[in-house]
Amino acid sequence: MASFYRKWRSKMEFGLFTLPVLICVAVAFYIPFVMTVRYSLTKWNGISKHPKFIGLDNFKQIFTGDANFTNAAWFTVKYAVLYIVLINVLAILLALVLDAKLKSKTWLRAAFFIPYILSLVIVGFIWKFIFMQGFESLGNSTGWHIFKMSWLGEPGLAFVSVLFVSIWQSIGFYLVIYIAGLQSVPGDLKEAAVVDGAGPVRRFFSVTLPLLAPSITIAVFMALTNSIKVFDVILSLTGGGPGGTTYSVAYDIYRDTFTNNLYGYGTAKALILFVAVLIITVIQLTIFKRREVEA
Repeated sequence: MASFYRKWRSKMEFGLFTLPVLICVAVAFYIPFVMTVRYSLTKWNGISKHPKFIGLDNFKQIFTGDANFTNAAWFTVKYAVLYIVLINVLAILLALVLDAKLKSKTWLRAAFFIPYILSLVIVGFIWKFIFMQGFESLGNSTGWHIFKMSWLGEPGLAFVSVLFVSIWQSIGFYLVIYIAGLQSVPGDLKEAAVVDGAGPVRRFFSVTLPLLAPSITIAVFMALTNSIKVFDVILSLTGGGPGGTTYSVAYDIYRDTFTNNLYGYGTAKALILFVAVLIITVIQLTIFKRREVEA
């Protein structure tokens, strides 16, 4: 009887302590998700009290007759692939340099990390000023053609600008991940590779890179999720221009929902984005975790 009472009391205490957490999770995630699924099946302007149920018509329209969503999805795919590759390659190279015995490595690490502290919205406005007025002044004073180019007015250059600003702002975060990974590589393995006659390049690809697998998994995961959901830098830097060529999926959702008052339609797009991010991240983590074990 005493044993049963202790078990019952332990379960009650566990339930009392976890109940507030479960309520917060339900209010913050599960209830909004269920409402998202509900509104994605309706035609709603965000004001009327009785959204009109239309079934899967929103999803049919998205996949068959929405050119803006198709273009935004293609922009997001291109941006995500280039962002993931470039920021990870650059972060690894910088980490290798800043992990060396440099007197100024502490200051350099701080210099690279400071932009990450700033919001991408603020960074976007800063670089918008630089591209539009700062480059114009530099072009007039130096005569260099690169500063006279319309970095936000031509589709190709606008894409490059968005990509560059995003990498510039966030590379410090990935740099920290890779520096931590490099510092966890055992020194005796590096020394053994030197004794075996391996050069710097061979040591990197044969010893350092395989042991960086956990850091690469984390960095690629973060880069993947952040790039697919890119929104704030586009809002402040290009506003989707020129001519809608820098619309990402997240920005297209924002435009349909809050500008065009198509709340049901925008919610359907948001649900598609959620499912896409979920599937891609699960696949990525599965593949990279398997390689970690092999490494």
